[in-house]
Amino acid sequence: MIKQKLVEDNSALLSGAIPAYDGRKNLYSPVEFKSDRLEFYISLPIPTSKPSLPFGVFSGFQEKHQQLKLFRINIKLVSKIDGRELSSYLSKEGDDWKPLPQDYLHALDVVLREAPLEKCIPVGRSLYSSSMGGTKDIGGGAVGLRGFFQSLRPTQQGLALNVDFSVTAFHESVGVISYLQKRLEFLRDLSQRKTRGLTEKERKEVERALKNIRVFVCHRETVQRYRVFGLTEEATENLWFADRDGKNLRLVTYFKDHYNYDIQFRNLPCLQISRSKPCYLPMELCMICEGQKFLGKLSDDQTARILKMGCQRPKERKAIIDGVMRGPVGPTSGIQEREFKLHVSREMTRLKGRVLQPPKLKLGDGGHVRDLIPSRHDRQWNLLGSHVFEGTRIERWALISFGGTPDQKNSIPKFVHQLSQRCEQLGIFLNKNTIISPQFEPSQVLNNVSLLESKLKRIQRAASNNLQLLICVMERKHKGYADLKRIADTSVGVLSQCCLYSNLDKLGSQFLANLALKINAKVGGCTVSLYNSLPSQIPRLLQTDEPVIFMGADVTHPHPLDDFSPSVAAVVGSMNWPAANKYVSRMRSQTHRQEIIQDLGTMTEELLDEFYQEVGKLPKRIVFFRDGVSETQFYKVLQEELQAIKGACSKFPGYAPPITFAVVQKRHHTRLFPFKIDPSSRQNQLLDENIPPGTVVDTVITHPKEFDFYLCSHWGVKGTSRPTHYHILWDENQFTSDELQKLVNILCYTYVRCTKPVSLVPPAYYAHLAAYRGRLYLERSESTAYTRSGCTLSRAGPPKEMELPKLSENVRKLMFYC
Repeated sequence: MIKQKLVEDNSALLSGAIPAYDGRKNLYSPVEFKSDRLEFYISLPIPTSKPSLPFGVFSGFQEKHQQLKLFRINIKLVSKIDGRELSSYLSKEGDDWKPLPQDYLHALDVVLREAPLEKCIPVGRSLYSSSMGGTKDIGGGAVGLRGFFQSLRPTQQGLALNVDFSVTAFHESVGVISYLQKRLEFLRDLSQRKTRGLTEKERKEVERALKNIRVFVCHRETVQRYRVFGLTEEATENLWFADRDGKNLRLVTYFKDHYNYDIQFRNLPCLQISRSKPCYLPMELCMICEGQKFLGKLSDDQTARILKMGCQRPKERKAIIDGVMRGPVGPTSGIQEREFKLHVSREMTRLKGRVLQPPKLKLGDGGHVRDLIPSRHDRQWNLLGSHVFEGTRIERWALISFGGTPDQKNSIPKFVHQLSQRCEQLGIFLNKNTIISPQFEPSQVLNNVSLLESKLKRIQRAASNNLQLLICVMERKHKGYADLKRIADTSVGVLSQCCLYSNLDKLGSQFLANLALKINAKVGGCTVSLYNSLPSQIPRLLQTDEPVIFMGADVTHPHPLDDFSPSVAAVVGSMNWPAANKYVSRMRSQTHRQEIIQDLGTMTEELLDEFYQEVGKLPKRIVFFRDGVSETQFYKVLQEELQAIKGACSKFPGYAPPITFAVVQKRHHTRLFPFKIDPSSRQNQLLDENIPPGTVVDTVITHPKEFDFYLCSHWGVKGTSRPTHYHILWDENQFTSDELQKLVNILCYTYVRCTKPVSLVPPAYYAHLAAYRGRLYLERSESTAYTRSGCTLSRAGPPKEMELPKLSENVRKLMFYC
């Protein structure tokens, strides 16, 4: 508001320019102002509001005259930004080492955000507006809003504006009382039970739900906004505070005397809005401010609804994006283009991609089909009539059930029989008899860690301590799953496979086959192999007698509201050559939200050691795929992690293999839409389907100087495909573009859990799964620690991270995480 008033009132001093403002302390102007230093005074009306309250009515308000507030503004010239550096950077002239002129790019970014910011709510680099299709209630006090992502990127075609459709969740702007009724199950009937108080556990829940949310009060004339710091320990009716003269006042009496308002929910605590001094707001007088991104973790239902809002077929998504570029809230909806003499194309970039062919695959010897080329349009293949490449023998296994109706429990023998049969058809041996009869436990056992552990240990003992597999059938998804996995992987040492009773109803061969593939992979088998080995596909670099290790790494962070749990890093490495389809994992916990993998050196050394034991020699080359790094962190991660890998190699005498370090990104906003060029009718049409599997783009929209490409290796069944971005930061193996693209595409066909190419190169995928499993180990052990330590608010800095429990020898070398 200040900036707008400033520009309206002082056009001459600003040389007639309409500068762009970044909302903080920078103005960007297309021309110089009349002087390098300017000072202005500006007055604005103080916003007032008539109270609109969910409960009770105020009396005693008089009409007041509108008040004005005075602001002083100083402007001084700090720099003149020149576009020539950017032009030379983009035009590939000049030196390769010249960095990207970030300040100029940032200035243009601010200019192009100016118009949308006036009408939208910014979240990160995205902008949301109810004018893009309204808000949608997604339950639990949250609403979904549509919007668009916008950023400027240097590409081979010059400066590009990356725009994509986006959806996110916001807190619903309602009274705090009705917000709590929607958000917390145990407060559903709060408005009918005004005398209700909170137990200590409930108070913690409410505090967690409201912490850091901005609210405004309705009992004052001026609209004041506050951020909730926490709740008072005491209920509202027991609260006292000192007024300016140091006199002690009872809060309830104060509101009656001062505002003639009777507080209704007297047994609820008040909102506390300051860390240090007591400042209390009764919940019923507060409203949640509009436009706040939902903090914390969405429930499964909420997530599903948000995903559904953002799931459009390609044709529809393209139309929405085109609409943003031509519509009333997009980057070109204001006067900035004219003002700054920019030309922004309204058309999407046209470019040519290539489609890589699928590799020929080799299946097991026992079936009718020994090899196949996935020739279907979606590149899926079928295992009917064929065996997996390497089937395992599972002689000793057990089944445990949690919950379930009598009918469901009675279906277990049939399930065991059918699973065993399906395994046999796939060339996997699963004994028709379990080692002890199926164990039926109530669901509550999953809530009791020590009981659960003793039950699993009893089964392991009954199998004289060499149980190969434990199948767990559950009534519903249960948070005890985390404990179950931790106990099975660490203290009991047995591979486990969970499934839900609801899936047992549909004993179609697809569910059983998927289950069989996972079990086979966990126990040490594998689904397919390449008919033509990697060395024969990339002969210039790879040789059969010179093994290569493929590594993947990922870090998972706790959800946004969690401000103390550790992050979990996982690294995996392939342990066979030339098949390269079995991966051993290493996991570590590390400092909260630390992006760089702290123990990468040790983990890599351990994996190289395992490789040496399995293959008989150290890998001749290392190809490392790093997931989960944002662009701003590329070179920091490369610097530190490449050093760590080299350090690990140097632990082996005279060993320094060439390393390729590639970052893998799925969280980006580049979308590719297939365009059919029809030479006969001169008409081009957009197809309403996704780009075919194997589509590669490595020109026009990629980086002007660096080695990167987009590869969409999978078939997009729902919504619009998101191609994976591979950015090669370091390449001592000197792959050509074609070789590396071919390698990655082929590897995507070797993922063990399904019979189709996946969207992410498998080592990165497995690292993601392993890191997720590590996070599970911490989850429950944490929640117990959380209550023990009492109040966790006053903690200084991130704590020393909790160590992950040690994996059992029985599972350590297997793909237990898949």
